[in-house]
Amino acid sequence: MAKAFASQGDMTEKKITFDQIGDGLYAFTAEGDPNSGVIIGDDSVMIVEAQATPRLAGKVIECVRSVTDKPISHVVLTHYHAVRVLGASAYGADQIIMGDQARAMVVERGQEDWDSEFQRFPRLFEGHESIPGLTYPTTTFSDDMTVYLGNRRVDLMHLGRAHTAGDIVIHVPDQNVMFTGDIVEDHSACYCGDGHFSDWGDTLDNIASFDVDAIAPGRGGALIGKDAVERAIESTRDFVYSTYAPAAKVAARGGSLKEAWDAVRAECDPKFADYAIYEHCLPFNVARAYDEARGIDTPRIWTAQRDLEMWEALQG
Repeated sequence: MAKAFASQGDMTEKKITFDQIGDGLYAFTAEGDPNSGVIIGDDSVMIVEAQATPRLAGKVIECVRSVTDKPISHVVLTHYHAVRVLGASAYGADQIIMGDQARAMVVERGQEDWDSEFQRFPRLFEGHESIPGLTYPTTTFSDDMTVYLGNRRVDLMHLGRAHTAGDIVIHVPDQNVMFTGDIVEDHSACYCGDGHFSDWGDTLDNIASFDVDAIAPGRGGALIGKDAVERAIESTRDFVYSTYAPAAKVAARGGSLKEAWDAVRAECDPKFADYAIYEHCLPFNVARAYDEARGIDTPRIWTAQRDLEMWEALQG
């Protein structure tokens, strides 16, 4: 039987966890599905990452309502990917915030990304009929901005390219807790198809410099305590390097994409094969690593057609 493309065969509902990672701070996680974060201020709530559909956003809202009845005033999106942003309408927030670069990527490739991700991961798009369209922010910023939820300060920062060119992180200083989006993962493969391998390590260093007490990562469990934070940062670093280095060696000698695929599998399978969405991410990761090693700085736009052509080439 032919192997299912990406996560087309993954139709199993995941167990949701809702962990407190600081006073008034929560991580919504689901066994390797995209995470969301919750920041409760004096009078209102900020959501970090909207989920893929209003239906999935409803599960986040249910968890929020289990701990507070304060209105949701802000939705912050760490980057442009469809599985992170298309559920934003469900929250009824006055403010939807992205970095400038993330908004530019919605304009440039948002629809193509939606079409591509819909094909890759059908379970996450159940209820897609309720998505009103692409999610655009009401507010953007360049390097950093601060939002006050009453007296609670929330710092939004672009610390460097990694998972995408437009990644931002969210830091809550009074608890020294960070929401990193997909820059940091825990026991989950990093999706690198739109990534910047050469910058990712420096961006992880910038995150590590905050010496935070907890992180809500992009995927995987909540990271509570400095030991857990350090472990996840370093395992993310290892994953990114172990993906890029073999592909770069193949590209340097003029080898093919299929040869890069074989080389990356040889390096990564023994270490990461049990990570969530590992098989899903691998073909996109290899293709992007191979491109970057050949000097293509801006990731090429993934389309539903390009996805399948790449998959057929790797399988052949």
